[in-house]
Amino acid sequence: MAHDPVRLELVKNAIGSVVDEMVLTVVRIAYSSIMKDTMDMSSAFCDRQGRMIAQGLSLPLHLGSIPDAMDAVRTEFGDTLAAGDVVILNDPYQGGMHLPDIFMFKPVFVREHLLGYAVLVAHHNDMGGRVPGSSAADSTEVFQEGLQIPVVKLYDRGVPNDTLFKMIARNVRVPDTVIGDLHAQEAACRIAERGMGELATRYGVDELEQRFDELLDYSEREARRTIAAIPDGTYSYTDHLDDDGIDPDRPVTVKATLHVERDELTADLAGSSPQVRGAINSTLSFARSAVYFAIRAIMESDAPNNSGFMRPIRVAAPEGCLFNPRRPAAVAARGVSGFRLIDAMFGALSQAVPLLPRAAGEGGTSSYSIGGYDADGRFVLFREALMGAWGGGFQREGIDGVANPAANIGNAPVEMVENQAPIMVEKYELVTDSGGPGKWRGGMSVERQLRFLGERATFQLRSDRRRHPPYGLARGKPGSPSNNLLEDNGGWLQLPTKFTRALHKGQAFRHITAGGGGYGDPLERDPRLVLDDVRNGKVSLDAAERDYGVRILRSPWRIDHDATVKLRAGREPRLQIAPASA
Repeated sequence: MAHDPVRLELVKNAIGSVVDEMVLTVVRIAYSSIMKDTMDMSSAFCDRQGRMIAQGLSLPLHLGSIPDAMDAVRTEFGDTLAAGDVVILNDPYQGGMHLPDIFMFKPVFVREHLLGYAVLVAHHNDMGGRVPGSSAADSTEVFQEGLQIPVVKLYDRGVPNDTLFKMIARNVRVPDTVIGDLHAQEAACRIAERGMGELATRYGVDELEQRFDELLDYSEREARRTIAAIPDGTYSYTDHLDDDGIDPDRPVTVKATLHVERDELTADLAGSSPQVRGAINSTLSFARSAVYFAIRAIMESDAPNNSGFMRPIRVAAPEGCLFNPRRPAAVAARGVSGFRLIDAMFGALSQAVPLLPRAAGEGGTSSYSIGGYDADGRFVLFREALMGAWGGGFQREGIDGVANPAANIGNAPVEMVENQAPIMVEKYELVTDSGGPGKWRGGMSVERQLRFLGERATFQLRSDRRRHPPYGLARGKPGSPSNNLLEDNGGWLQLPTKFTRALHKGQAFRHITAGGGGYGDPLERDPRLVLDDVRNGKVSLDAAERDYGVRILRSPWRIDHDATVKLRAGREPRLQIAPASA
C-alpha cells in the first residue's frame, strides 16, 4: 500500500479524536473534582503489540508510564484477553506510578482480530492507607500508602469482578466516589472501543495497522530531527528538592546528564540521591516521562506522542536511586521529583540550545487533600492540585496562573471547592513581585487561602521550591520561593514544604506557589513593559527600580527616562548564559 501523507494525517487526527473523547467522557460523568475539574488523567491507544500509537488530552507526564504499564499487562495475560475484558493495575512496582493512579486497559477487537488496547490512567481521590488522599509525602513504605492492585481483570468478558469491586470499596474512604470514577474510566474505554471500531470499518484493519507503523516512524523521525539539532556532547545540570518529607533539613539531589550523539540521546540520572525514606521516590517509568516531556517541549513538530518518539531516547538510572527505587520504597508524592527532573533536563538543555528552554517554572503542582468530618458528622474528602507559573523564555514572557506544562491540568474553581467540601476560599490571587526578574519576566506566584468549616480533618500537602527557588536563565533572576502558613493563636505559623497534620474547625491555611524564573538580563527589559507591569500590579514601584532599573512616576503613570538611564548605567550585567549547576 503506497504511502499517502494526506490519508496518514486524516488517520492521525481521527485516532487523536478518539483518545481525546475518552478524557472528555470522564470529565462529563466522573464523581471526583480531581477528575472533573482538575482533569488529572491521560488516555491513549496502543496497538496489538502494545506500542502506544497516540496519547490524548491532559497529562504529558503520563507519556512514558503507559508503555511500562502496557508491558505489565501483556506479560501477565499474553494473548489470552477476550472481548469485554477490562484490566486494571496501580502497583508502582508492576507497571504503575503511585497508588492513586489506576491504569485501565480494554482490548479492542474487530471481529476476532485484536486491533489494540484503549488505555486510561486516572488519579482517584483515595486508595486507603494511613492518610486520606493516599499521597502523603511522609509515608516511609508503599504499604502505608493504600491498596495495591496488581495486574488483574476488573471485567471478564463483560462480567464485572464483584469481588474486586467489593475489595476496593472496603479499602477506600469514599467508596461511592472511587467506584463511580472507575465506572467513568470504563465508559471512556468503551467510547474508544467504539471509535476505533468505526475507523477500522472506514479504512479497513490492514490499512489502519499500516498507518500505525507509519505514525510510529513519523514520530521517530521528528524526534531524531530534534535531537540531531542539539550539538553533540555531554551536558549536565544539578538541581535540588528542599526535602523528602521526613527530614526537613536535608535537600535531595536531582542530577541529569545528557549524552547527545548524532540523532540519539541518553539521559543518565546517576548522581541523583539514593532512594529516600519519604514518599518522593519516583518509578523509572515516571522518570522516563519527565525526560520525554523535556525533549518534546523543545520539539517544533506536531508529531503524535507515541512509542516511536521514544525510540532514540534512553533513560538510565541506577537501581536504588531516587528515580529507580527498590520495593517497598514509598512513592506517593513522586510527582514533585518528576517536575524537578524536568527542571534539571531544561537546565542541561539550556547549555546546548540556550534559546529553546524556558527558565524554571513554579516547581510543579502543589498537591493537597483534606479528609475529615463536616458539621453533620459526614466524612468528606477533598483533593486538589494547585498551580502555578511558567518561567520566562527567549522572546517569551512567563505565564501567570497556569499549570506547569508537564501537568496541563487546572485549578478547581472556587465555587466547586466550596460546594464539595466544608471549605471557604478566602483568597485566590496572583502575588506582586513574585515572578523572576528578566528581560522576559517569569510568571507570578498564586496565593490561595482556605478556611476549614468542618469539625476536624487530616490535612496533607506536598510542595517544594522554598530553599531552592526556580532558576532563571541567560542572566535572568530566580522566581520567588513557595510558602505554607497556618493560622495559629491569632498569628501565622510557617509549615514545612511537605507535611501531614490535624486541621481544626475555623482554622485557615495559606499556600503560595513559587514564581517562575526570569529569562535574560532584567536591565534589558523594555521600560514600557515594566510600566505596564507596575500599572497592572505585577511589579511594585520599588521592585521596578531595584530589579529593572526603571523609575516609574504616578499621577499620571509614566517613566522617568532620565532617572532610568542613570540607574541602568551604574550596573554591570552578569556574564551567565546557562543556570549555575549547584
